[in-house]
Amino acid sequence: MSSTGRSRFAVYLDLIRWDRPAGTLLLLWPTLSALWIAAGACPGWHLLAVFVLGTFLMRSAGCAANDVADRDFDRHVKRTATRPVTSGAVGAGEALTLGAVLALAAFVLVLTTNAAALAWSVVAFAVTLFYPFSKRFFVMPQAILGIAFSFGIPMAFAAVRGGNDWNASALAGAVPPLAWWLLLGNLFWVLAYDTEYAMVDRDDDLNIGIKTSAITLGRFDVAAVMACYAAFLAIWGVLGWRLRFGPPYFIGLAVAALAATWHYTLIRGRTREGCFRAFRLNHWFGFAVFAGVVIDSASR
Repeated sequence: MSSTGRSRFAVYLDLIRWDRPAGTLLLLWPTLSALWIAAGACPGWHLLAVFVLGTFLMRSAGCAANDVADRDFDRHVKRTATRPVTSGAVGAGEALTLGAVLALAAFVLVLTTNAAALAWSVVAFAVTLFYPFSKRFFVMPQAILGIAFSFGIPMAFAAVRGGNDWNASALAGAVPPLAWWLLLGNLFWVLAYDTEYAMVDRDDDLNIGIKTSAITLGRFDVAAVMACYAAFLAIWGVLGWRLRFGPPYFIGLAVAALAATWHYTLIRGRTREGCFRAFRLNHWFGFAVFAGVVIDSASR
């Protein structure tokens, strides 16, 4: 491959945030937790591969689509001004083509599961596409991201418990109320870490007129972040208790609570560095919960 080709490939890797896997992990841990909960144990190598690869592909596709949608805003934000689409290293059409190819690859993976998972994947894709535009008119676009970043949960239940019946009631029935409660809890976690992320760019976002939770919450931002962490832990804790999970699960939640407490020390000063560090390290919060789920299922 020529040096030019390698350089182009490197630009594409930058576009999909290859060197910044935190976003993929934030998607992955709750999805895998839902897979284990839905199956009651390891869901099997096939579903594990589908959801791990699919998470990476869809996050990458979402990055490409988001950068195209936000290219006129990103050039005014210190942290995002050098992104490939914003800087002109990749054209908008080229980025969208790459995103479409990645999304198609993820769709092919879902085709190997069942009709229920396939149907719900369409809803997940629609929410993902809608999110970049929500910040133009919705005062809490992080809530839309919360739905998008949590939709692996109902998809996991559909893949484990659904079938190939295209009847609407069967498709809906493949996702039990438990999955939606888990999604609600996870939405609060997304609100917490993406508000931390928004706190990094608050000054720039105010100047360009973008709406974010950090701006909407104002001086209550830190309190709201901690309340969202608490809501996640409370909802997943109650669900674990109702499902009669054992000590490993609740130890995982306790470790996550300690991580959230540490994040408070990082964001209370509202510095860019502290808030960004808290965001980047949130995947350990999710991993602690996932580890609790896995160890608990293995100990039964």
